[in-house]
Order: sequence, then C-alpha cells, then structure tokens
Amino acid sequence: MFNILVVEDDAGTRKLMEAVLLQNGYQPILAENGASALEIMDQKHIDLVVLDVMMPKMDGFEFTRTLREGDCNLPILMVTAREGIEDKKKGFLVGTDDYMVKPVNNDELVLRINALLRRSRIANEHKLTIGDTTFNYEELSVKRDGRTETLPLKEFLIIYKLLAYPNKIFTRLQIMDEVWGLETSTDEHSVDVHINRLRNRFRDNPDFEIVTIRGLGYKVVIKNEG
Repeated sequence: MFNILVVEDDAGTRKLMEAVLLQNGYQPILAENGASALEIMDQKHIDLVVLDVMMPKMDGFEFTRTLREGDCNLPILMVTAREGIEDKKKGFLVGTDDYMVKPVNNDELVLRINALLRRSRIANEHKLTIGDTTFNYEELSVKRDGRTETLPLKEFLIIYKLLAYPNKIFTRLQIMDEVWGLETSTDEHSVDVHINRLRNRFRDNPDFEIVTIRGLGYKVVIKNEG
C-alpha cells in the first residue's frame, strides 16, 4: 500500500482527502503544514505528497523547495486555490510534479496520483512493464514470452518515452528534442522512420500499439487496459 502524505491546513479538506485515498486503496498520512510534514517524513516512509500552498509556518512552495534542495525526488502534487499562471509557474519552478486547482474532482485527483506514482516507479526501477512486455532501460532491452531483444538506442528511447505516458500525444518536434537533442541537424522525417521500424517490430504485440494522430504526432494506446 502506498503512503500518501496530505499536507493541508484546512481540517475538513484533510478529512475529505483522507476518505478519498482510503477508498482507493492508499494509506493517507495527514499533516497541517509543511513543518509538520517534514517531521513526519523523518519518521515514516512516504511515496507521494499531496500539498496545499497557502499554509502557516511553512507554505507549499517553501516545503517543495526544501525537499528539492535536499535532493529528494518524491512526487509532489500541489492542490491549491491559487489558479494564476504565475502561481503555477512558481510551483513548477520550485519542483512540483503536478498542479491542481481547487475545488478538485476526486476522480481526477486519484488519476493524477496514479500517474505520478507510476512515473516515479519507472524512474526508480528503470523498468517499464506493459501487460506481459517489460522494457529495461539499463539494457535497452524488451522481454516478452521468455525472449529478450536489445533495441537500437533511438528506437528504445522513443518507445520508452511513449509508453511512460500512455495516451499522451507527442509531436515529432518533442520526440526530436527528447531523443536527438535540441541542437540536432536531423529533420523530423527521422522520427517517422523510427516509428515505422517500431511498428514493424511490435506489430504482433498484444499489449500496446503506436497510433498516429494526423497532423500532430504519435501516442501509445494500451490494449485491454482495465
């Protein structure tokens, strides 16, 4: 069970989030401000933080900055009534991973928590499993049905990125920047070539497929999800 630290000064909101997290199989741990949250983190293992911004003693920005300056990469989801773009910008600059504006939709909150935990697990383990297919970042390999195959570097980086964010559309330019780098002289046609190679390689894979979004780019769709 994942331990979710809820840092929120409003008692009613804390209790509501506690109920939502319990209902969805998480173990909520409650703190009323950033200072109390840091004390809790010294004593308990935490997997993710749901964080208010405006709090006494230590606000959400200061709390996040403190964690990041201490090289703590714990996933942080800011949930706040402050919806201005400057507030969001400040949140991301100090190191939050995601940002929601109150009042939040409970189903969306859970979906975002699921996504953040999944990405954190991928980053920590350097492995990504989709159905019966496992990708190993350290080895640039893919394993299914007892067979392991090593992929060319750029093909692996592309499919790993797409699979880490299923259903998210990536433009050709985004993929170029991620895999080839900002200074590359390679044109976007190279992305299409590598995508076609990946499609041929995983044509019979029952766990996922690469989908072209005409005029935009590509995404991965997980088959038989749920």
